[in-house]
Amino acid sequence: MSYAGVPGLRATLDGPVLRLTLDRADRRNAVNDVMLDAMVTAIAASNTDERVRVIALDAAGPDFCAGTDLIANAARSDRKPRVGSTQRRLPHKANRLIAVMTETQVPIVAVVRGWSTGLGFHLALAADFCVAATDARFWEPFMARGFTPDSGATWLLPRLIGLARSRRLLMLGEEISGATAAEWGIIHAAHPDDELSEAAEELVARLAQAPTVALGLTKWLLQTGNGLDRDRQLHNEAMALELAFRSDDFKEGLAAFRDRREARFRGR
Repeated sequence: MSYAGVPGLRATLDGPVLRLTLDRADRRNAVNDVMLDAMVTAIAASNTDERVRVIALDAAGPDFCAGTDLIANAARSDRKPRVGSTQRRLPHKANRLIAVMTETQVPIVAVVRGWSTGLGFHLALAADFCVAATDARFWEPFMARGFTPDSGATWLLPRLIGLARSRRLLMLGEEISGATAAEWGIIHAAHPDDELSEAAEELVARLAQAPTVALGLTKWLLQTGNGLDRDRQLHNEAMALELAFRSDDFKEGLAAFRDRREARFRGR
């Protein structure tokens, strides 16, 4: 299995880390359909590629992502689309990207500098961990443009910060810094820009060395548990525990405990 980049997106396998880099700085890394489809393909493939233990998502240039490239999408055809084209298209495009990010059992780390707006904001939200520069800017631009939120905004934000703060971001269009995003619990942590790369790599390395099976199952439990009743979630926890017990990493964890040493997990 190989990971091929496309114009605007670099994809490389670096040991156990799949690195996806938005590389369209001249457009502030606004995501077009080619980039979006490539991200969906790469993240979906990583879920069954046992070499991959963590995904690192970052961007070239001063900004993380200015959202969806509306101009490029509008230029797809010189004919006016049929009524309902957006409703038909989104499940296979931006919505699918958010879904595959939350569905894959591979942990995802997003690294944000500069502006992160619209879909760019939602990539940070859908990642399992987002580390950002303290002066990064997060913004939901929908009200300023006269349309409604998309790509999971109204599902992701309330789960993280509740309705009151979600209204401030989505309905009033307030901008927040990386430092405020960390304070609100939207992202994992904020760091001064000159410390961000080192902090991000430490987190990526920590996840790459973790017990991969247990880590992925825990991600699955956290993503699905919010919509389930207590008994169903307890059932899922029991099933996940049964699978984790069968992993080599579990055996290594027990051996390390017995031998009073650090565990050396291999992701198996």
